[in-house]
Amino acid sequence: MTDPGADAHLRETCVSSEELARGSFLKVLCDTVALPDGGTATREYVVHPGAVMVVPLIEEPGEPLRVVLERQFRYPVAQVMVEFPAGKLDSGEGTQFCAQRELREETGYQASGWVRAGVIHPVIAYSTEFIDVWFARGLTAGPQQLDRGEFLEVFTATAEEVVAWCLQGRITDAKTVAAALWLQSYMAGNWTPAWGPAVELFVEPASE
Repeated sequence: MTDPGADAHLRETCVSSEELARGSFLKVLCDTVALPDGGTATREYVVHPGAVMVVPLIEEPGEPLRVVLERQFRYPVAQVMVEFPAGKLDSGEGTQFCAQRELREETGYQASGWVRAGVIHPVIAYSTEFIDVWFARGLTAGPQQLDRGEFLEVFTATAEEVVAWCLQGRITDAKTVAAALWLQSYMAGNWTPAWGPAVELFVEPASE
């Protein structure tokens, strides 16, 4: 990383912006930008609110480290993908709150220990999307709370299997491949997370 001030010979600046399309949570813009050499160009990109991914760890004494994964059909690529639980941020929502909510809703699990691993930008050429990466441990199973129209399978695998599947091309989801880096470092003892507690989630009271 370098000082942004030292990157003037690389930076582009917006001259004008046009909205091309808007959906329920995404919009597409086309910006005219000034280039470092004085010329101009257009940049089309998707504005995304950001998301989280959770790597849920199952740690049992004397047993290999296991993780919770999902199988879900992803329409744009017309494939069932293996990936870690994830979801977009709601307006004004903190990333740990979102991570806990998505883990509970998609898998039914809740976790007592949480740590933020970092952030990834999965599609830097055409989207503002970022994904905050969280690890969770101390899992307690419970019922899923899937959204209407959401269908997925939850399963577990060893961390070593996940890394192998990434290397073999069986897992191609970008965020899950990125998580394999942290998993490898965690297993090797090269990353020592500073675990913290869960934050309180608001739960709608049951109707009488």
